Amino acid sequence: MPERDLPLKDYDHLPVGSLTSRIRTLDAEDLTTLLDYEKAHANRFQVVRVMESRLTSLKNGAQPSGGNPAAVGADAPAPAEAGSKASEATSGPPVNPPSHGDPTNPAQPR
Repeated sequence: MPERDLPLKDYDHLPVGSLTSRIRTLDAEDLTTLLDYEKAHANRFQVVRVMESRLTSLKNGAQPSGGNPAAVGADAPAPAEAGSKASEATSGPPVNPPSHGDPTNPAQPR
């Protein structure tokens, strides 16, 4: 099954930490599809274990949460801002070493 047919968009690129909350939105059928895909591809122990545990919960009467599995949450990186945040206003005062040398530099006389 190609990744584009999975119940979670961009599944292969999701951080492991966000999968736990996202799989809670899936029903047993979608979760089984995702679990089969995981086992056939990356087969990450931690991910398989969480999915199997959630699948057991669903079979025992748990309901999918009402969240959106495609929602972008706190796990998504913030877009990069262009440019430097340093400016004349944020730079420190000029530092001039004393006339007899810098006492923290052992190569200069004291």
